[in-house]
Amino acid sequence: MKETIELNETNFESEVLQSNQPVLVDFWAEWCGPCKMVAPLLDEIAAEQSGKVKVAKVNVDTNPVLAARFGIQGIPTLLYFAGGELRDRTVGATGKRVIVSKLEKLATPGELAGTTN
Repeated sequence: MKETIELNETNFESEVLQSNQPVLVDFWAEWCGPCKMVAPLLDEIAAEQSGKVKVAKVNVDTNPVLAARFGIQGIPTLLYFAGGELRDRTVGATGKRVIVSKLEKLATPGELAGTTN
């Protein structure tokens, strides 16, 4: 089962802005080498954090309006949403530890780490 969600202009609001979970949105393109390097990491994170975080993808070639809306100028760009608000972004290929760390900051304390305060 595919853990990541394909986004477009039709479902972006319901899947991201109205989500009760933190959402990681990957802006990517088929021809982008660094995007292909990040994709397996995002699939791993989606599987590991299933039920806690949504991982979604926006193809910038087929969704130029969404890319423009969020000022995407380089890909891959990862946007981190919580409570319907953009909280952070990463431009360029990055490691899994960096991505998970940013996601943990979005979650309520202890939610992703499995601990409570």
